[in-house]
Amino acid sequence: MEKNQLAARVRAFRKLKGYTQAELAEALEVSVAVLGSIERGTRKADARILTKISEVLGIDVQELKSSE
Repeated sequence: MEKNQLAARVRAFRKLKGYTQAELAEALEVSVAVLGSIERGTRKADARILTKISEVLGIDVQELKSSE
């Protein structure tokens, strides 16, 4: 999947679930800078962080990866 599509989906699900970047970053135990980079598509999210994002947001990791 292209990083920009994943970035947009992470951002969209974060907003949909009502998290600020700071709140989600804290829950993920990463800095706001790291989360911001992932959301902008300038940093590749590895499988571990994608799993954590999906767990915190209460969605399946495949929903993050889906391009539909």
